Parts: sequence; structure tokens; C-alpha cells
Amino acid sequence: MNLNQLHYFSKLAEVEHYTKAAEELKISQPSLSHAIGSLEKELGTRLFEKQGRGVVLTKYGKLFKEYVDNALHSLETGVKTVRTMTSQTEGVIELAYIYTLGSGFVPQLVGDFLRTHEELKVHFRFTVGNTSEIIQGLKDDRFDIGFCSMAEGENAILFTPVGREKLVVVTPKGHPLSYESAVDLRQVAEYPQIFYTSNSGLRPVVNRMFEQAKLKPKIAYEIEEDGSMAGLVAQNFGIAVMPQIPVLRQLDVDVTPLRNQNQKRYFYMAEGRTKYQPPLVKRFAEYVKKRGIE
Repeated sequence: MNLNQLHYFSKLAEVEHYTKAAEELKISQPSLSHAIGSLEKELGTRLFEKQGRGVVLTKYGKLFKEYVDNALHSLETGVKTVRTMTSQTEGVIELAYIYTLGSGFVPQLVGDFLRTHEELKVHFRFTVGNTSEIIQGLKDDRFDIGFCSMAEGENAILFTPVGREKLVVVTPKGHPLSYESAVDLRQVAEYPQIFYTSNSGLRPVVNRMFEQAKLKPKIAYEIEEDGSMAGLVAQNFGIAVMPQIPVLRQLDVDVTPLRNQNQKRYFYMAEGRTKYQPPLVKRFAEYVKKRGIE
């Protein structure tokens, strides 16, 4: 059974005449007769019976037609959907990003892209997660583009640096460190810390800072999402070394620079190295690369 046979069956069921159906299908009548005969042989039943000069569906032909119509309709919908998603001017971009980029970087980036490409009909679908989730989603084709930390050993993923965030010390209002113009890691290490979980892309960055300073932080709590981390700090659960993200301005916390560190955390655009990219996804990726590091 093949797709042509189903199309021939559907047309013959519609016009109920072999000659007319063959003309509309632009094939010979013997070819149509052979296709229908092969289909009936495979199904083990008659689908049509003669009526005057034409044909009509048998009981089993009517039953089969319901399934054929549904199948052809689903296929047509699939074809239209794929053509839309892979067209040059319209489609969907599945975008995933880490929590720190949700309040500033990603909304601004996507907004600028849409404003400078008004001729395009682009719909973005957004997903927020940690770096490991985003990378796995890229491998599984659930995402087209990801914005996250770089992960070691991920040879199937292409990482392009697109931005950086300055790391600072976040403390509750009135904390002893709040009155300093800047602090060093040795001062920070004296207080309980709220740290990123091990699957966060930021955990290795902060770990490395303390290791290079030959300090061992006092980890009181671990959490994945930056806004929640800052919320815990505001409620005096500990202090945190984290990116200077916009949400900090809205919380009851103090932000203090790190002395002699100048640590900046880079984040990256992640793409499947060998994955097919529809034209719109490729256009968006090229736009991000041309924009450069902010």
C-alpha cells in the first residue's frame, strides 16, 4: 500500500467513475484500475462495485474511506505545518534560556530582533531551565537555540559567547558586608553561603573562584534559580556570590562588588553542531552572532 493508491482511492470514491477519476488524476485508466485492484487485493475485500456506468463504494469501502480521509487530512496538515516552520519568512523558534537571562537579556534580544525584522512572521516559544536541561533539549530536538553556560565535554553542541555578567556579593540589608565599598573572597568566606546546585552552569564558576583563593565556603543552602537565591538572601538565610541581575534592584538586599576579582561570567548561545536549522532559526542565530558580546 502506498500514498498514491490512497489518493487514487479517495478521488475515485469522490467522482464514482474510473474515466473521470483518471482524467482528474492525470493518469491512464488502466493505471487507476491496476492501483485499485492492488489495494483491494492487499485488503482482501472489494472496495467498489459497479452501478450503471460508474462505481460506488461497498460497505467496506465506506468504512475504509473514513480512515483514508483522516490519514490524508493529517498528512496534509503535517505538510503545511512543516512548510510553515521551515519557510524563509515565517515559523516558530523554540528558545530555551537559563534563569538569569529571563528578566533582561532574552526579552531585549528577541524584542530587538522582531523590531528589526518586521517583515518576518516569527513566533517564539520560550522555556526556562538550567544548563544541563537546555543542552539535553538541544540534543533531543526540543529546542532550536539555547542560552546557557558552557558545559565541558559536550562536543555535539556549538557554544558561541554572547554576553557576560559581573559577579557580585549579595547580602541582606544591614549585613556587616553591606557597609563595605568592596569585599574580597576571604571576607565572604566567613559567612554562610547560598550556593548554586551542582547541575547549574554557575556552580563551577563560583567553585573555581574559591578554589583559586584557597578558600572553602560554608555552604548553608543550595538552589538552582537566581531569583529564589536572592529571595533567600533577603530573608537572611545566608549571603551569595551571583551575577548582578536586574531583579536584585527589586529585592531587600545589598549588592557589593568583589575586590581584586573582576570576575565576569560569560554565557553562550548553544546550538546543535550538526543539527539542521530551518531558515528562520539560522537567521536568528546569525543575528545574535553579529550582535556580539554585550
